[in-house]
Amino acid sequence: MGYLGVLVAAVAAYAFGAVWYMVLAKPWVRAAGVETDKNGKPLNASNVVPYIVAFGSAVLVAGMMRHIFALSDIDTVEKGLISGLGIGLFLASPWLLTCYSFGGRPFRLTLIDGGYATLGSAIIGVVLTLI
Repeated sequence: MGYLGVLVAAVAAYAFGAVWYMVLAKPWVRAAGVETDKNGKPLNASNVVPYIVAFGSAVLVAGMMRHIFALSDIDTVEKGLISGLGIGLFLASPWLLTCYSFGGRPFRLTLIDGGYATLGSAIIGVVLTLI
């Protein structure tokens, strides 16, 4: 579980996020209130900054999960999967729920983004224990 594992796990979670948000693009755009053109395409679709931030965030999450896994002797795929699911569902998603609640955001947005946080963390957990 070295630096290579962190990068591979981050790439895997990022790639999953690309698929997740492509599949859920329309409901996410509506729930997030993203401004769109007349064809329904987000106005900021050509802005690369969110993509760079998303990948950097995936690296940070994978790096911290690697640290936690090393300290906690999480070294099997099963432990990585359960730990990743737990981190996403019981650490990341409640923060989203809190922020979105105070911001008056639709619960559907919490489900979409929390689902990504949960499943993305599970993917990171599995990859970290495989490499």
